[in-house]
This record gives sequence, structure tokens and C-alpha cells, in this order.
Amino acid sequence: MGKLVTLLVLAVLAARLLSGRWPWELWALSERAQDEAQARALLGVSRDARRQDIAEAHRRLLARVHPDRGGTADQVHAATRARDLLLARLERTGQDR
Repeated sequence: MGKLVTLLVLAVLAARLLSGRWPWELWALSERAQDEAQARALLGVSRDARRQDIAEAHRRLLARVHPDRGGTADQVHAATRARDLLLARLERTGQDR
């Protein structure tokens, strides 16, 4: 059991030395990247989309999925979450200025 713990600690430290981040930070980044990829796919925008491209894609999607047009409230909420996630990434990275 002691060898396993030692091996685990060494693996965590090696990940920290090689990447500059702790393993749990890398997992969180991976989840965020997956969420952003899903948001881009939902809105139909590329990775380098600008703020106005994201806003326009959101408007187009809302026109299709709005409850008055046969969509559902869940689809509207998903579109808005996708837009907010991608806009937050732009603000976080300082792009689109």
C-alpha cells in the first residue's frame, strides 16, 4: 500500500513539473474545453469566432428553436448557455478587442 501511495505522489509531482499545473487543474481545463466545443457545435461557429459572430449565430439559433416557432424553452436555455460560455472565453482570454 505504501508503494502505491508513493507512486501516486510521484506521478502527481511529475505531472506538475511537466505541465506546470496539478492533475486536477488539467481535468478541469479538459472539461471546459469539451463544454466550449459543444457550445461551438451548437451555435455553428468556429474556434476563432468573434463576439459579433457568436451573437449572430445565437440570434439565428433562437429564431429556429424559440417556443413560438415550435422549439422548447430548454433549447433556448441551451443556446443562451452556449453563447454565454463562448463570450466568457473571449473575455477571459482577452480576444476580440
